[in-house]
Amino acid sequence: MQSSAFQPRLLGAAVSLCFAAAVPAAAQISEVLAPVVVTGARFDANAALAPIGAVVITAEDIQRAGANDVNTAIRKVGGVYGRQSLDGSPDFSLDLRGFGTNSSQNMVIVLDGVRLSENELSNAILSTIPIDTVDHIEITRGGASVLYGDGATGGVINIVTRRPVRNTRRASVYVEGGQFRAGEARVSGFQAWDGFAADATLDTQRTDNYRDNNEFKQTHFSGGAQWFDNAGRAGFRYEGARQDMRFAGALAEDQFKANPRQSTSPNDSGKLDSDRFTAFGQRRVGAYELAADLSFRKKTAGATYVGEKGPSTYTLDSKQTQFSPRVRRLGEIGGLLNEMVAGFDWTVWNRAASDTRRSSAADATQHSKALYVRDELRFDAAHEGRVSAGVRREIFNKDFNDRLNTYGANAYQLAQGLNAWELQASYMPVAHLTVYGKAGQSYRVANADENGYTVDTNKVLLVPQQSHDLELGVSYGSAAQKITGRLFRHKLSNEIFYDPTANSYSGANTNLAPTRRQGFELDAQQRIDAAWNLTAHYQHVDAKFTEGANNGKQMVLVPKNTLSARLSWTPASGHSADVGAQWVDSQRYGGDFNNDCPARIPSYTTLDARYARKLGQWEFAVSGQNLADKRYFSEAYGCKYGIYTADGRQLKLSARYEF
Repeated sequence: MQSSAFQPRLLGAAVSLCFAAAVPAAAQISEVLAPVVVTGARFDANAALAPIGAVVITAEDIQRAGANDVNTAIRKVGGVYGRQSLDGSPDFSLDLRGFGTNSSQNMVIVLDGVRLSENELSNAILSTIPIDTVDHIEITRGGASVLYGDGATGGVINIVTRRPVRNTRRASVYVEGGQFRAGEARVSGFQAWDGFAADATLDTQRTDNYRDNNEFKQTHFSGGAQWFDNAGRAGFRYEGARQDMRFAGALAEDQFKANPRQSTSPNDSGKLDSDRFTAFGQRRVGAYELAADLSFRKKTAGATYVGEKGPSTYTLDSKQTQFSPRVRRLGEIGGLLNEMVAGFDWTVWNRAASDTRRSSAADATQHSKALYVRDELRFDAAHEGRVSAGVRREIFNKDFNDRLNTYGANAYQLAQGLNAWELQASYMPVAHLTVYGKAGQSYRVANADENGYTVDTNKVLLVPQQSHDLELGVSYGSAAQKITGRLFRHKLSNEIFYDPTANSYSGANTNLAPTRRQGFELDAQQRIDAAWNLTAHYQHVDAKFTEGANNGKQMVLVPKNTLSARLSWTPASGHSADVGAQWVDSQRYGGDFNNDCPARIPSYTTLDARYARKLGQWEFAVSGQNLADKRYFSEAYGCKYGIYTADGRQLKLSARYEF
């Protein structure tokens, strides 16, 4: 166990670089930045400071594809692989760089500076983010722990909402209905005056989903206000959601083949209530920009499982407070544009659990505090040269007590200190050709769920996971025609993972022998003409053990290849159409650590499409998912069993009125 002395450790790791970066500027940047295009280094920025290697999805891309929630937009438009949710919600498990079952714990999702990724084994809830408020989504693949901390090995998905423009307004009413008794109604409005803006969205949706006993209902509200001028903005926001869902349960292979829509748990159900309050502020003072986010989230999740001995109800109540002050210095040093960012992240999370069968009564707390600094220099403006370096030090203090737990640690107190670093460079040797490289170290710590179910009762706690990350990329073309290729490698030690072969095949969370993710990614965009646009994303990832008893064997639930492509048609006549295809390679079943299962999860291809027609302020659309009605699954936790069926074909009609 390491000491929790915070001040010496953090300051010793970062002070020297911070002072080196803050030398006086030769010429202060006096002009106001251009309208926001991307958000680099956790600050609003123009395109010159876009994150190196990032993919940006715009609001226009989202609307053209007919994505009604952020998770769908990330998968359909961003080409990110996702696995079917287990609770019937649209919050699929997203996977950057092939991390399988624990993909959600190896990537970070951020909304306007506030971390949404959970400190437990659950997905970030994206379905409650009003899609009408999203300006763009940045997808940065690869290690990013310097700026975003714990769990950013696979990458970061940064969701940025629209910024206010003086004396503007927009509002819309949206209704949709479709197969499986699916329906949604949404009303949203935004009004900006000279220095003040407010917005609100109310949305309700429901669906029976494809399977029996898989109904999902959600109502959510989002609203906020902010004061703004040319030097910054400040405001607050509330987001609340109420979800009710039914759990269809897992199938064996023979059950899936006989009837993929059947339920094996016809009486199981769950609910989730979530409330988030956020206050934010950002201000430019000369060459400096100050920003801070203060967020409080309260969540209650419950589930009822009905077995032979009757129902059992499990409830989790969690609270999380985040505070993230930071400063950026954007100016010139010797005639070169320089951006220095330093910040502090403080998070307090606690959770209480109760079980009617009295098999668990866990109280868990985690405090984390981190200091980071990152400096980027832009040189040789004609060739868009960029070089950056950054470091982070984070201290975690954990407390856990579950007197009834018999599967892992039932009580512990510990402190863990982790370091991250990164080096990045980008250069354009000839017109339209950019090469870049990134190297760094990222980390992840075990959460309360993982430490609560380990090999030896109250003896073994999981040590932090670390990854050494490397990426080399090349991009050629312009906005109308562009292709980007990336080679990447993540060498992990002590990867935190659920091993079904551990504990005499009873299964447990454990630290794996060294593992590796390496592969190749390709993004392509072709503007065929003014009305036609083609985009595609391909990923090849080799995920395997590199040492230990399973040396050379493949990791589970990781497709070696995925390919997605979209073709859009947007003439000036008010018509629009969008069609997409995704192919996913075969993959190992979730329990196949020894790679001895005689079968694999089969590969599959799905098709979706949307056609829309604008008539004045109205837009009418018809859309379809899984148009070929492919029977497939992407979640399966044992060899030929533990299968969760993916959605079948679904058609929907929608209408939107904008005013």
